[in-house]
Amino acid sequence: MSPRLAVFAYGSLASLASAERTLGRPVERAGLARLAGWRRRWSQARDNLRSEKTFARADDGTVPPHCLGLNIERRTGPGPNGLLIEITEDELERLAVREIRYDRIDVTAEIAASDQQGLDRVFTFTAKPRNYAETPPPGAVILATYARAVEAAFESVGPDQLALLDIDRPPPGRGDRGRARARPDPGGQSAGVVGLSRRSSGAPRRGARGSQGAGPFPSASAHRRRVGEFRRARSA
Repeated sequence: MSPRLAVFAYGSLASLASAERTLGRPVERAGLARLAGWRRRWSQARDNLRSEKTFARADDGTVPPHCLGLNIERRTGPGPNGLLIEITEDELERLAVREIRYDRIDVTAEIAASDQQGLDRVFTFTAKPRNYAETPPPGAVILATYARAVEAAFESVGPDQLALLDIDRPPPGRGDRGRARARPDPGGQSAGVVGLSRRSSGAPRRGARGSQGAGPFPSASAHRRRVGEFRRARSA
């Protein structure tokens, strides 16, 4: 009998709609959990000028040098809250393609859950060393759509889970076209939460106008296609 596997979703993957686009099937959470001995921070830095996709500011079209993503780091304490999503071995590999800037780790022993539904192993993702940023690089921003999607995912679970969501959040009512300052988090970070739009393919240019595109969570096939194109361009 194959072992029952799950992923601990603490960021964008906690959006079941996002997980469904990646896995290509309906997704239900297998339980709620906390990851003891870790903390959640905006410490995954993505090079927005040299990556397989580029984002520009929605208000003036300029291209920020880096975009920050959520990450987990070792730290004593009860840990961040998240969702458990049951997956197959093939789906775990598919998630690894999606999480191109993260390493997959086994956190089975660190999962604290009231009901693990008989799961055998639990995995999650932490930033690769080359993508880890202890402090935000100069000019780094957080996608407002990304932050709001994460907040909405936890809010859909319940107010208690939203209250445990320890991330900087965009202020309500500003929309994605304006800029707002994020509150510093307990780790001392500070970065702008900015409405961005997807640029069309091609090398990014500072100050160029951005084009509206899909949300920040592509399907698995679209993501694999972009990653392949990016790697071919880099090796050319």
